[in-house]
Amino acid sequence: MSSIRSAIENTIPISLFNRGLAGKIFDEVKRYGAKVVMKNNTPECVLLSPDEYIRLLDEVNDARLLAVAAERMSHFNPATLISQEQVDQELGFTPSDYENADDIEFE
Repeated sequence: MSSIRSAIENTIPISLFNRGLAGKIFDEVKRYGAKVVMKNNTPECVLLSPDEYIRLLDEVNDARLLAVAAERMSHFNPATLISQEQVDQELGFTPSDYENADDIEFE
């Protein structure tokens, strides 16, 4: 029953925009969350606050990064690791090359 109530409370007919109620609708989206705009009894679009939209995009991006990391870790072989000294030797770096470098953060 609560899903029916939620659907009724979170859908709005597009005709409300034609009646000049856009400001009121936008206030409701900011206060209570997303609204589904209906046109001819069919969902036409979803209204979200900018903060909620950014939150959702961040969540999707995090999920994608997690999937990439999981895929990479599934093929991880510790035997293929090389030390920092090996990297430095291969690329010709010396400890003095790092003296003027600020702390580096990896994410």
